[in-house]
Amino acid sequence: MGDNCSEHQYTCWILDPIVHRSVPDDVFDRLLEAIMGGRYRAGDRLPSQRALAADLGVNMASVREALGRLEQLRLVDVRHGSATRVLDWRRSGGLESLALQHGTGEPLLGDLFEARRLLLGEAARLAARRRSDEQAAALLELAHVVADATDSESALFADWEFMAALVEAAGNLAFQLIMNSVRELYLPRVEAFAGLVSDPQQLAPLYLRAAEAVRACDGEQAAEVIAQLAALQEAAMAR
Repeated sequence: MGDNCSEHQYTCWILDPIVHRSVPDDVFDRLLEAIMGGRYRAGDRLPSQRALAADLGVNMASVREALGRLEQLRLVDVRHGSATRVLDWRRSGGLESLALQHGTGEPLLGDLFEARRLLLGEAARLAARRRSDEQAAALLELAHVVADATDSESALFADWEFMAALVEAAGNLAFQLIMNSVRELYLPRVEAFAGLVSDPQQLAPLYLRAAEAVRACDGEQAAEVIAQLAALQEAAMAR
């Protein structure tokens, strides 16, 4: 099998964010906080758009835009000519809801990391069966990138690249779409997940062992090592 991966280069560009806030952004945040914080509960009617605009001191267009974003996230049901009602995000929302809930408590993070461990373990098993030679080589290269990381931020980005490549090699589109949603939670607040790479000496060899198992087409070994790695990361995040 071909292991020549010199053409693969993985660079994590870490740039300072450009802060740009608009009035609809602020209205969205205020309404989101009220919904996720429990001020408005599932089934409650929101005030009319005119009342919200008056209360918040903004124009109607800003309120409509903010409500449209909440509707896209399936947090509210906007019906023209009728009241806007709050939905139960646990029943109607997607993985994006975890990102919106990121500061509301540990149980949600526990659910996220449990799901992560299970998904990555199965992805590793599938990747060992389905990966191309190029994907196997890329995983091994990324495992070395994780091992060579000199600080937690670069290690976190390398961890993400490794896991994303593992899921891509699994060849399961649903898994990839789930990872896309998790990325929206993970990358914008990567510093909050420093526990994932808090013990590099213990963790780095596991990336290498997992990559070697995928290259060797050993699905059970790949799944076992990735599950061990993910469990250690899960325990570190719980501390």
